Amino acid sequence: MEDKDLMKKCEVGNFNLDNDLIQDCKVVLENSKEHKEDLDINDEEAQTYLEMAENLKPKDVTKALELALKIQSSKTIKNTELRNQASRLIRAINMS
Repeated sequence: MEDKDLMKKCEVGNFNLDNDLIQDCKVVLENSKEHKEDLDINDEEAQTYLEMAENLKPKDVTKALELALKIQSSKTIKNTELRNQASRLIRAINMS
């Protein structure tokens, strides 16, 4: 599934919000602050993502997916665990 199709799927809420998907979203959102320069987000956005991670709602999955796609396409983020988590989130949304 292409990136735009995944985004559309999230926007309409056409996914199964199971524990694995929730956990994957939280990890991606929580790591946004550490990699904010690489993701081109400011302190306020990073804080918003941290708050989303604490109280995840279905509408927040779209933001987590946006970050995961940025992480996956980034040439500057070398953190293998973060890149793997982003890939897991993308796969989870794709398969739900």
